Amino acid sequence: MSSNIDIDSKEGSSRSTGDQPPPLSRYESQKRRDWNTFGQYLKNQRPPIPLSNFNPNHVLEFLQYLDQFGKTKVHVHGCVFFGHPDPPSPCTCPLKQAWGSLDALIGRLRAAYEENGGTPEKNPFGNGAIRVYLREVKECQAKARGIPYKKKKKRRKNEIRANDELRSSSKVCT
Repeated sequence: MSSNIDIDSKEGSSRSTGDQPPPLSRYESQKRRDWNTFGQYLKNQRPPIPLSNFNPNHVLEFLQYLDQFGKTKVHVHGCVFFGHPDPPSPCTCPLKQAWGSLDALIGRLRAAYEENGGTPEKNPFGNGAIRVYLREVKECQAKARGIPYKKKKKRRKNEIRANDELRSSSKVCT
């Protein structure tokens, strides 16, 4: 009986006194949700994998597991719409996670790993194999949709200064 009173009084007091921490930002909420989802994925493995023992291979398996929940149509090489950005009719190609979603997910998980006591040097989410996998997914999806991803060219300092001067001189005052 007394434990029920304690729970109720805690809930009541936190609501009435306003001692609750400010709500998390959308990014922080997503990061926490992603970290919990990854932890649950590891627990559901047979045998379960403790968070302290996972490695980049588990991360890659997790990313591949997430494909079943994807919403992005990725045409396979044999599909008549392979390489067409806007196919005229539906096909049976699989739905997968979009490259951008996976990239953002890895960024959030990488940050969450370090916030939960992991060191940046040993962060499995920043491993080279993960970067290679993401690059391959990006290229594969770009080819399948017929959309080339172009690498941004590095600009020299002189070009940057010239562009900045041009912008500042062309500003219109209102």
